[in-house]
Amino acid sequence: MQHIGVETLHMWRTEGKPHQLIDIRESYEREACNLGGIPIPMDRILEQASSLITDAPVVIHCNSGKRSDAVVFALQQKMGLNNLYSLQGGIQAWRESIDPSMECI
Repeated sequence: MQHIGVETLHMWRTEGKPHQLIDIRESYEREACNLGGIPIPMDRILEQASSLITDAPVVIHCNSGKRSDAVVFALQQKMGLNNLYSLQGGIQAWRESIDPSMECI
């Protein structure tokens, strides 16, 4: 499984590196705080896998990284994609390292 750290994702976003950010958290979690990723709840990601890009990195994130690890594994098994990354530590790590002003639940 491939992981990406929040510092690398922050650099990609700052530099405009092409990537797709997918937020698999529940709607109430996204309402509390978010990174502007495409909202696809965890329970719908496999049926919506065709909406994932294949020509650039796809970063899957959740709150802590546990759900995104499971989703990346499932997508790799189902789709055979090698451009998937789980955000290490999820949005909580982003809040701690990149944007401490975020208030997440």
